[in-house]
Parts: sequence; structure tokens; C-alpha cells
Amino acid sequence: MNKIIYVAILVSLCFHGFSQEAAIKNQQEIKFTTKINNKYLQIPIKNGAAKRNVDLYINEKKVYGLNVELDAKNPDWYAYIDAAKWKGNLMEIRIDSVVQTTGSAKPIIQTSKKIDRFAPYTEKQRGQFHFSAKNGWLNDPNGLVYYNGEYHLFFQHNPYGVNWGNMHWGHAVSADLIHWKELDIALYPDEFGTIYSGGGLVDNDNVSGLGTNNKAPMLVFYTAAGKVRTQNLAYSNDGRQFTKFSKPLVNEITRGNRDPKVVWYEPAKHWVMVVYVTERGGQHTMHFLTSKNLIDWTSASVMKGDVGKGRYLYECPEFFELPVTGNESIKKWILVGANGQYAIGTFDGKTFHPEQERLKGHNGKGYYAAQTFSNEPKGRRIEMGWWQTETGKEGAFFNQSMSIPMELKLVNAYEGLRVTKMPVEELKLLRDRKYNLGRLTISPDGKNPLADIRSELLELRASFNPGASKIVSFKIRNIPIVYDVVKSEIIVDGRRILAPLVNGKIELIVYADRTGLEIFVNNGLIFVPLNKNLDMDEQSLNVNVSGGNAVFDYLNVYTLKSSWTEK
Repeated sequence: MNKIIYVAILVSLCFHGFSQEAAIKNQQEIKFTTKINNKYLQIPIKNGAAKRNVDLYINEKKVYGLNVELDAKNPDWYAYIDAAKWKGNLMEIRIDSVVQTTGSAKPIIQTSKKIDRFAPYTEKQRGQFHFSAKNGWLNDPNGLVYYNGEYHLFFQHNPYGVNWGNMHWGHAVSADLIHWKELDIALYPDEFGTIYSGGGLVDNDNVSGLGTNNKAPMLVFYTAAGKVRTQNLAYSNDGRQFTKFSKPLVNEITRGNRDPKVVWYEPAKHWVMVVYVTERGGQHTMHFLTSKNLIDWTSASVMKGDVGKGRYLYECPEFFELPVTGNESIKKWILVGANGQYAIGTFDGKTFHPEQERLKGHNGKGYYAAQTFSNEPKGRRIEMGWWQTETGKEGAFFNQSMSIPMELKLVNAYEGLRVTKMPVEELKLLRDRKYNLGRLTISPDGKNPLADIRSELLELRASFNPGASKIVSFKIRNIPIVYDVVKSEIIVDGRRILAPLVNGKIELIVYADRTGLEIFVNNGLIFVPLNKNLDMDEQSLNVNVSGGNAVFDYLNVYTLKSSWTEK
């Protein structure tokens, strides 16, 4: 579970237009009671306002608590607490140290329906084919699993602010990996703590005993971050309602243990849990545990990564097996940490034996804590990651995104075995207009063949032999992507990435959204995510060469539809 906390969270109250001293003089605690007779409690949020603790009590027992930038006088947006489970009860709401200028003695009210202050999913900072939460903060993808005919995407979620905090599990579903529908929050904080990251699976044989009516249950594993941090379990028999197991599955190993990922190991017919653990001296480790019933776990082995500020095998483990493309009889296990660095090796059911380590999972920025879907119906290994887009600005009421879904494969490359990432086939559903330029030769003094194409949302695909050229340069919505033929390097955003020709060619795929580019080179051997808010008015495309002619086998551009318009 990553705790990136933006500077805005840490800024002193004096930067909000008043000094701390003045604020204290104008503070008072608010307590009021209300009988719950509506579905929601409405909370007015002002981005950047002083944070307040809001605690809900029934019969003097605290049933829920949150920390929120509260302001009823001039809110940017409204957040909601689902209060249906407390209907008919008398609730006391306690708000600590409320600034009197909040505009109401009772800033939290009941309502029967949610109010959208702005049309959702159309905001200028909203990625149009990258999933983002309707409201609030989003980070790590969690519990990715295919269940009951749907892909389930859970995610770290603050429903009450555009920065990290109040960790819940948000929940969205999709039939095609492209068009997502956000559902109610799946997991709320409880007496064990807030809800940190973890993985999900389908217990097809019901070895946990948690299925009902001969149905295989969905199980999600997460870290409960309270006074101690434990690995916990919740389950569902319909993919909508979740019940938490009565006690932790794995007690605290160290304070820095989190992010359980559970996978099946076929030869031994048992389950394997991988948990990140910070050991003495800041040693990053991945702990492996085994279980026959998904409830009782036994420690098996430990693999060490970096120490301290190093980030190899730090946080959010992902662990899976892949066959070698073209030689499927050979299979290898892949162990990945949150920053995408991975190891390739063998696994005997208890211990991972790395054969290659510290391999780069991407060559860009803002891509973190990726996870793959379990129980994928086509047998593919599909990954999505937290794309750290710059979306929480200008009064926005949502922040951060997910990457597009990508299929992973294991291939023999020029440096040995490598994991490749390629956009899933389902993304073709977004294609609108196609510009097929066919086979062409581009010369240094030639016309830009893309000059007449403009689009905010687009997919570009190209395959070229650089020939006598020294530079082949693309510009996608004013973002340069350059191939240096002499040095065999792709240059993106100041990064120079080794990219030798494959069969004498470079193959390039680019997806452009409002929030940046995702770039794939040579069938996914190189993946370059670039999180950058693009100018909506800059929609031009350009390709040119210098030093000689380059021959393109194809150069295709597709304008794309928004994935939100078909919800």
C-alpha cells in the first residue's frame, strides 16, 4: 500500500487564508443527533480546507469515523456516507474543532439521493478511457478478479477528499475491461483499521467453506491498518455485498507488513500468499506463506530486496507464472514489486528462486502498484496499474487514474527472457474513425503525412525501417517521441531508452488521452507511461525524418470514443 502524500496535505493552515492561531480562536466542537431515515449522509467538501475528524456514534458506540476537509459554506463538492444500515437509529455526529465559518451548525445532513454539482466524467481533467473514481482519491488497484461474468476492479479509495486518506476499497465492474461502472464501496474501515491493498480470487472448490448454495465465493485479501497491521479476508457470493471474516488470517509480522497477494500453486495443490514486509534495518522483503483452505496460513520462505530508499521488491507484490511465447512447455514465475521492477525464476511451492533480477517493468513515470486479474476467462495475464495522473487541481472533486489494461507475455528478447506489455484487444471497441496511410516512404524534405488529422483521443500504430535516416520523430499532441537511429534509442520526456531494431524495424503504439500518453515499442518490450495533462486545443500530429529516407510498412491513426459515453 503506497502512502504518497501530496504537499497540499502537509501545508500549514496559514496557507488557507488564515493563521493557525486565528483558526484556533474560531474553533468549536459540534455535536448533534439525528434519526437516520434517509439513505445518505451528505458531507460538504472544500479542497484545501482544514481537516476535521467526523465521528458517528450510535448508543455511545463509534460506528464510523473519517477525516475530511469540511466546509458547508462554500463546498467544491459533496461526498456521501451510505447510512442505510443505520436506518431507524438515533445517531450522534461529533465534529472536532469546527471553524465557525463552515456556514452551518449542522454541516452534515441527510438526503435520499446523491447530488452531482457537475456533469460526471466530462471534466476537462478526466481521462476519457482511463478509469477514475467518480469522486475522491484513487490509488493502488486491488483484488483484480473475473467473477460471475464481470471483471472486478477494486481500488484504494478516499471517498471524502482528493488526496490520500480514509482508505476504503472502491469497486467497479466491467464486461469488457473498457467500460467501467463504479459500484458502492466494497470495504469500509472497521475496528481492525483502515483498508489497505491486497488481492482477490475465486474459490472455485469452496475450500474456504465460505460459499453458499453451491456457489464459488469471491475472496479478497487485504491489510487492516489499525493499532496492529494484519492480513484479513472478506468474501462475497454475489460480487456486490461483502462480509468480513471474523478474525485476521495472519497476525502482524512487523509494523511494515502489507498488501497480500494470493495465488494457486498447482503441483502441490495449495495456495500461496505473498506479503510485503519491512524487516529490521529497513530491509524490504517478500514473505511467502501457504494454505490448503485459504484460512489457515503457514510461513514458508522469505526473499530479500533492497534496503532503505532502494525500491526493489518494495510494496504491493504481484506473483504469477507465464509460459515462454513460442515454447509454451517452458514456464517461469514472475515476482514484481510496486515500482514495476521484477524477477524471473522458478518456484517450488514454498521458495522463489530468481534467475534474473531487477528487470525494468516500465521506462516512464507515474505507474505504480500494478496488479493482474485472477480467473481471467481467456487465460490471459491482464495487468492494470495506478497511473498517477495530475488530476486533483482547480477545484477538482476526483484525483488519479488507472492505466489501460495490458496483456503480459514472456518472450525471448535480445537480453534474455523479458515480460512484455501490450494493450488488450478490447481497446478496439473505442475506435471511431480510421486513417490508414498504408505503406509509404518519408523523406527529410517531405510533407507531414499526418498534417490533416486532429484528435484529442487517439491511437497511433506504426512500423518503420529507419533506412538511411538518422532520426525518426513523432509529435503526438505536442509531445515528442523520437527514435535515434545511430544510438538505437527511443527518447521520450527526456528519457533515453535502448531500443534495438527487431527484424530491422521499430514498431510503435501510442494511446493519447487527456491525462497523458502510454507508449509501447516493439511488441511491448518497452512500455513508457507518461502522465501529463495535455492541452485540449493542441490536437495535431506530426512525423518527420532527418538524414535520409525511412520506409513505413504502415502508419495508422484511430480517433477514439470516450469510454464514459457508453455507460
